Amino acid sequence: MDHQKLTRNIVLGMTLGILLGSIIFSFGFNDDHPLMVYVVDGLLDIGGKVFVISLKLLVVPLVFVSLACGASNLGDSASMGRIGIKTIGLYLMTTAVAITLALLAATLINPGQGINLTSDAQFLANESPSLKQVIINIFPSNPIKAMSDGNMLQVIVFAILVGVAISRCGDAGQRVRATLNDWNDIIMRMVMMLMQVAPIGVFCLLIVLFSHMGFSAISDLIAYFLTVAGVLVLHFCLTYGVMIRTMANLNPITFFRHMAPVMAYAFSTSSSNATLPITLETVEHRVGVKNEIAAFTVPLGATINMDGTAIMQGVATVFIAGAFGVELGLSDYLLVILTATLASIGTAGVPGVGLIMLALVLQQVGLPVEGIALIIGVDRLLDMMRTAVNVTGDATVSAIVARSEGKFDRDVFEGREAKGYQI
Repeated sequence: MDHQKLTRNIVLGMTLGILLGSIIFSFGFNDDHPLMVYVVDGLLDIGGKVFVISLKLLVVPLVFVSLACGASNLGDSASMGRIGIKTIGLYLMTTAVAITLALLAATLINPGQGINLTSDAQFLANESPSLKQVIINIFPSNPIKAMSDGNMLQVIVFAILVGVAISRCGDAGQRVRATLNDWNDIIMRMVMMLMQVAPIGVFCLLIVLFSHMGFSAISDLIAYFLTVAGVLVLHFCLTYGVMIRTMANLNPITFFRHMAPVMAYAFSTSSSNATLPITLETVEHRVGVKNEIAAFTVPLGATINMDGTAIMQGVATVFIAGAFGVELGLSDYLLVILTATLASIGTAGVPGVGLIMLALVLQQVGLPVEGIALIIGVDRLLDMMRTAVNVTGDATVSAIVARSEGKFDRDVFEGREAKGYQI
């Protein structure tokens, strides 16, 4: 199966899942109806959940093996430090641009105007950790536990340490590197096996979701929904397109075409981590980023890059402020930009990260956190869209860093060289 055929099949699976799910929802079947019990919540739900679980199965071994290999190839700590600064700086920059675009668009459209929100709505946000605790939590005391818990920042740190140690161990390091390279090939083959059944998994995920919620959830918040969706598209096309053209000197259309299957996975799973194996494979073998760069930038981006979430925060802040009749000044907007940008790293790895970050932003500008409860109804659909934006941002930064470090294969990007695995 070639790459274009895979993309077509995934899009077909998405479309059929959304359409059939919406049709089932329109009939208004009860949850105890045989169709819902045995087909939707039974067979199809099993298929979708097994697909996502299978993707998550590969995340930790793929990140550890690939990043350890990449770090061992880079060798000196100066290269790692330079790449790390570039990567984190670009991620913070794109997040700041995203939140700024969101605030500008939401201020012009004012989606909360005329809506009377009451403070009776309830939303309980998990406590966001302090900056001190965030820094401490990056470093693992038990790497096996970090892998078991799926704490990606700790896994990344441990993998980098292992890779650097391998590069400094002479013959012993060479033997371990060769073994890790073999394991990397095996894990990537497993990714390819999963990609072959991806259209079925995507179909199952979306038909179950839309059978239960349809499109009716967005009807009461249509202005808010369309504003967030519009800014997501704008950031995707404008910010990433300009960055790819000017900073990486690549054709944005070709880049987006390579990323199409990844965006479909991200849209279906609503999880950057679950999509990570597909993102990494595509960035290396379709976009052309060398493993030693992609193995660092992609897992880090899946953990801390929150452009899509930042856009939701910006629009939601203006929406809630307008609905409650609260005026936000220039200093408030600047505070929102700063808080949301820093929180994209500060709350990484915390469950419910998007809503926790939004609660933190609202508190900083004195808005009622209870307002979050009124946008939760449409957040599931928007989460699917912003995850697709996030993974594209991961690939964009990876390509820029790779170009700046001379670790980019243009022949792979242009399709002149068959590299990696054939699907």
